Amino acid sequence: MKEIKAVIKPHKAEEVLRDLHAISNLPGCIVSQVKGYGRSPKSPNGDVLESDEWTKLELVVSDRMVETVLKTIQSRAHTGNKGDGKIFVIEAVDALAIRTGKRGDEAI
Repeated sequence: MKEIKAVIKPHKAEEVLRDLHAISNLPGCIVSQVKGYGRSPKSPNGDVLESDEWTKLELVVSDRMVETVLKTIQSRAHTGNKGDGKIFVIEAVDALAIRTGKRGDEAI
C-alpha cells in the first residue's frame, strides 16, 4: 500500500477529483485547503515562491493503483507554470478499518 499526497492549484482540483473518481476501485480521497510556500531551485538566491492557497489530496491505494493515480493527478493538475504542485508517494505500513476491523489492502 502507498499513501499519495498531492498539493495542487485549487482551480485544478475539481478536474483532478472528477478523473480520480472515474478510476475503478479507487477507495476514496481526502481533500483539504492548505497554505504553504516553496523555493525556486533555479533562483540563485533561493527566492521563495508564495501561493495563497493550495488544495491537498490524500489517498491510500494498493501498489497496483499507484501509477494510474500518479498519471491522473499529474496530467490534470499540469499547467506548465511555476507552482503547479508536487506529488509524494509514501509507504503505508498498515491500515485498519475502524468499523469492520479489516486490515491492510482489505481496509482500503
